[in-house]
Amino acid sequence: MTNDSTVTVYGTEQVKRARIAVAAVFTVHGAVTGSFATRVPWIQDHAGVSAGQLGLALAFPAIGASIAMPLAGRISHRFGARTALRGLLTLWTLALILPALAPNLVTLCAALFVYGATAGMSDVAMNALGVEVENRLDKSIMSGLHGMWSVGALIGSAAGTVAAHTATDARTHHLLAALVLTALGLIACRDVLDIQSHPDEEPPPRFTLPPKSALVIGAVGFCAVFAEGASLDWSAVYLRDVLDSSDGLAAASTTAFALMMAVARIAGDRIVDRFGAVRTVRTGGVMATAGGLLIVFSPSPAAAMCGFGLLGLGVAVVVPLAFAAAGRSGPNPSQAIAGVATITYTSGLIAPSAIGSLAEATSLVVSFGVVTVLAFGLVLGAGVLRSADRKVAGSAVGEGTTTKSAAGS
Repeated sequence: MTNDSTVTVYGTEQVKRARIAVAAVFTVHGAVTGSFATRVPWIQDHAGVSAGQLGLALAFPAIGASIAMPLAGRISHRFGARTALRGLLTLWTLALILPALAPNLVTLCAALFVYGATAGMSDVAMNALGVEVENRLDKSIMSGLHGMWSVGALIGSAAGTVAAHTATDARTHHLLAALVLTALGLIACRDVLDIQSHPDEEPPPRFTLPPKSALVIGAVGFCAVFAEGASLDWSAVYLRDVLDSSDGLAAASTTAFALMMAVARIAGDRIVDRFGAVRTVRTGGVMATAGGLLIVFSPSPAAAMCGFGLLGLGVAVVVPLAFAAAGRSGPNPSQAIAGVATITYTSGLIAPSAIGSLAEATSLVVSFGVVTVLAFGLVLGAGVLRSADRKVAGSAVGEGTTTKSAAGS
């Protein structure tokens, strides 16, 4: 199977507009997640499910995403990258309406399955186009794009917090949010690159195992996302239960972690351009390992908070660089990106429960000892992200520049 795409000439200004457009897409995608997360308590009450049943239901977005993500490449091949992204992003924004409508556990699981499936497919499509823009600009943008996703999540959660505070029905809130975000997404998609597959190119399979390159790259992403998921869900509990801090200070540790993640992602592109993907991730791994050790051996809540901040800084750019490396790792970029995304989604799914199970069998200190070991895995495995560094001068943008598609798999 070949990966030759219909060659399209894009000038400098067109590619710059495409960068802004795909950044807006990332922001919209994040805003959907933020809008949903803030109304989970309302959705739980409306569906009448227990905490355990809610935990089961919240596994379905990852299940749906993992199953559906391989389809993104085939959809892009059939309809072209721009049309595919426009359709998949619209399905994702409109899927926000479904969970709040669910009256019981079964319908909630079904709604969250669809929610996750549309999230995963649009995630693959927008990351593939992000890699394509990065190739044509010949400079790192993926970290910043994921930073914009974090900004979108913050905006969505802020709006959701206001809606919850004013006791707005989540069905009304999510309907209005979905309509606004759908409109913004359609506007953003107008300027993304329109990559078309070659007429003679064989379509990718509907379902396939991730290529070997994606498995290796995904292993590094697994370490980073495991540390991220563990820290986001357990940092506050760690400070409260292990270090006997107040609830307010415990909650601040989670905020510190998330803030460091967002700051590092927004600033990450300049660092990657200067030092390269491998050195950046290796240095980040050292920082994350130091943060983990500080958490495990922390004498005070303040020291542990610094540890969580270091951990957030260290793992922040790994996933964007893993997607970038996957997009350049072989003849089927979308398939490789889908493979890496599946592995990272799985890591994010199992991390919170794995930490809890290990803590119950041993202690939270031991659990974060495991997180520290995985953080050190970034130091050892950073070399597999070498393909995230741009090496082909011909990919630089300019009048008459042509490249192969990262989306047209």
